[in-house]
Amino acid sequence: MKKGRRRGPRSRLHQGLIDYSYILIGAAVVAIAFNLFLLPNRIASGGVSGLSTIFAYAFGFEPAFTQWAFNLPLFILGILLLGGLKYGIKTFVGTAFLPLVVFLTRDWSVGLEDALLGALFGGIGVGIGLGFVFRASASTGGTDLVAQIIHKFSGLSLGVAVFFMDGLVVLMSAVVFDIELALYALISLYVTGKTIDVVQMGVGYAKVAYIISDQHEAVRQSILSDVDRGVTRLNGYGGYTAQERDVLMCVVHQNEVTKLKNVVQQVDPKAFVIVSNATEVLGEGFKH
Repeated sequence: MKKGRRRGPRSRLHQGLIDYSYILIGAAVVAIAFNLFLLPNRIASGGVSGLSTIFAYAFGFEPAFTQWAFNLPLFILGILLLGGLKYGIKTFVGTAFLPLVVFLTRDWSVGLEDALLGALFGGIGVGIGLGFVFRASASTGGTDLVAQIIHKFSGLSLGVAVFFMDGLVVLMSAVVFDIELALYALISLYVTGKTIDVVQMGVGYAKVAYIISDQHEAVRQSILSDVDRGVTRLNGYGGYTAQERDVLMCVVHQNEVTKLKNVVQQVDPKAFVIVSNATEVLGEGFKH
């Protein structure tokens, strides 16, 4: 029996350098997007950064100081209540570095005074930055830690807890600013989530096809030779016919879908074909 290959010190060091590079770059992108697009347009799109926007306009507090004041105690609370050093040094770096960049770039400006554009481009920038941070298995702390504490002690799902925390910040922005800016903040939150998905999974969406055919062997051979894609044969069971049926599964790039359907159609015009999205595919012929 073969044993798994262990990572040597050099490999761990290399991966560590990559992870911390992701964290620093990602936190810097989040901070710059905050200063250029969100803060000037009073877009409080959840989290501690949203709170710092509200406090900046309501009380005149420096956003970076507000973020430090919330993030660092929340990080310590997360360690105490969520189990040891679960978040580790990576999250501490992200938690401390993001406000630092916010402070250093506080005078940067692109002169954008359109709240909708601020919400869109701010959401994209924050999503790109957080996507990099998440790829390093880290976090920038903030209300996400509060959400995880609520999740642990209340029984609410993590998604509901995160939505509750971000929704609370957006509600505060509606009270301090106005309902229109709060709606822009929701747009920014949505764009951020979608952008994080793109950064983590890529934009090259693939398709997965399930093919049910009486001529499954001929279809399989045609896909292998004409489409040049691998095929997996699954065991199926007809719910109506109560008979065993072979189901062919094939993953292709988006531009190969038409070719796949044509090949199946030529072999068996009566074949039943289901095509759906596969947002990330790892392996030979796709990403590694």
